[in-house]
Amino acid sequence: MVRPINLCIICKGGRNLCGNRVCPLMPRIRAAPDIQKRVGQDFFGPSYNVFIGRMGYPRVNVGPMAAIEEKPNLDSPREWLGMDYQKIVELRSLLIRSKQREGIFSRSRFVGEVQELAMASKPTDVEMRFKKRPVYRVSFSDVVQPMGPSAPLEKLTITENPRIPRRVDSIVSDELKAAEACYELYRKGTDVYKITTIFSSGALGLEQNKKLVPTRWSITGLDDIIAKELMKGIRGFPSVNEYLVFESRYLDNHFVILLMPGSWEFENFEAWAPGSTWSFNLKKTEILEEYEPFRGRTKYADKEGGGYYASRIACTEKLHQMRRQARVVVFREVYEGYVIPLGVFVVRETARKAYLKKPRKFATREEALKYCNSMLRVPVEEYMKQSVILKQKRLEDFA
Repeated sequence: MVRPINLCIICKGGRNLCGNRVCPLMPRIRAAPDIQKRVGQDFFGPSYNVFIGRMGYPRVNVGPMAAIEEKPNLDSPREWLGMDYQKIVELRSLLIRSKQREGIFSRSRFVGEVQELAMASKPTDVEMRFKKRPVYRVSFSDVVQPMGPSAPLEKLTITENPRIPRRVDSIVSDELKAAEACYELYRKGTDVYKITTIFSSGALGLEQNKKLVPTRWSITGLDDIIAKELMKGIRGFPSVNEYLVFESRYLDNHFVILLMPGSWEFENFEAWAPGSTWSFNLKKTEILEEYEPFRGRTKYADKEGGGYYASRIACTEKLHQMRRQARVVVFREVYEGYVIPLGVFVVRETARKAYLKKPRKFATREEALKYCNSMLRVPVEEYMKQSVILKQKRLEDFA
């Protein structure tokens, strides 16, 4: 079978499109610190998070992620912005991932304990006995943050009462569908990374429908749920009345974001330079494009995956805050230095960072695109060849 040249950047190591069970590019990455000697079969310490695997679905690996050493921001992606690769990998390597096989509809005591840990507002002390000593293997993903050692779990004991916020307990107890509960938590100020953990643990939804959701899926699923809810309001807001350009950079990811007058539309570009994480086999920069019209999209963004949804949620948050709608074009350029995948938090937080800055304002489309072109490595003309929005001709574009 002939495979497309951009297969790796579409797959990003997570969808096994090449047919290999494990991404063949991952062995190239040697970034993990030597922590093997610090973990044994018995463990006591704080559980910061829980992880739900996807391999073997609908029977998946479930378990707490507990810290070998307590450090600030160990599980706070919003606080990582500005950290380098080494710091983030070192932090995440301190989290042991425990694993016990459970069906997604399991109502076992163990699953109930995992849900309590997921809902807790602060790390909760646990004792764990592993079936064998945890092993550190390089574990990176285009969606999920890096992880440390892992091992099958023999026994879990929660040694203190998890501190579950009243608003979380109330929403979990309500007879709400999972999507409704997710948005209600978001609306009441719960961080999206925390909601993802709760959603993944199977604590949300109508009682008969509650189920474990693989962490990888819950991250993108939550981005989609929140953005769709915000869009309901955005579609009724007045349009922006000028051309706005936002920009930010982090870990060799460069975002240039253009907001144009008109009804809501969203287009996201990813331009992967040769030598970046998934583009070792490329000779020139490869551009991926995904688009959705005013009414939204009905199909998964296959070409960009979780990065598309992470970019879109940041955009909808900004427009909802502005109480405006716009035609949005996001240019994401990924350069040679982005060699270790750290999860879509990089996309979400770099885009959010752009929207926190004061935008450059322009009266015409031509002026705005000229400025974008000066900021980008790939000429705007190359993006326009694939673009839906930029090919549109409207009167206001020539005002």
